[in-house]
Amino acid sequence: MEQPDPLALDALFAEFYDRLVYFSLQLVRDQAQAQDIAQDAFIKYWQEREFILANKGAVKNYLYTTVRNASLNIIRHSKVVDAYWQQQGTSEPEEELTIMEAIISSEVMAEIHSAIEALPENYRQISILSYLEGKKNQEIADELGMSINTVKKQKHRALELLRLTLSPELYGLLFALAIGRVV
Repeated sequence: MEQPDPLALDALFAEFYDRLVYFSLQLVRDQAQAQDIAQDAFIKYWQEREFILANKGAVKNYLYTTVRNASLNIIRHSKVVDAYWQQQGTSEPEEELTIMEAIISSEVMAEIHSAIEALPENYRQISILSYLEGKKNQEIADELGMSINTVKKQKHRALELLRLTLSPELYGLLFALAIGRVV
């Protein structure tokens, strides 16, 4: 059986789209704009693909750089148009720090999402509702039609499985999310 090409547009889109939207969202603070920027980055990549080194690292860097530049252009334009953004004025070094934080944040969230998606269905569903959507145990129990004790047990088992999958740092972050939403 032939292996799928990891540099095919659909494979790249599946792997990086959510990360790029999240990255852009950290900068532009508008979901629709962030989605447009991420989609435009893939279009631009596809149009210029013959000029980009044919390896996943180079493509990933190209996509992040394209999204960063488009996001910063949106921010700069907003600053010109909107006096509020002018008052928020940031310097280039602060923008670069924010960009690095946003890239790291989007990569961390992608790893956590990936680990949660790999869980068995019942654990995955409860983990998404709890850790990603911020719902309380009782809300989850009501939504899924199960007892609160079942929700607590399945969350505990899901955390045990995630501990085996995630690095200690990522697990610690997820565990911090879990502690903050135990109620």
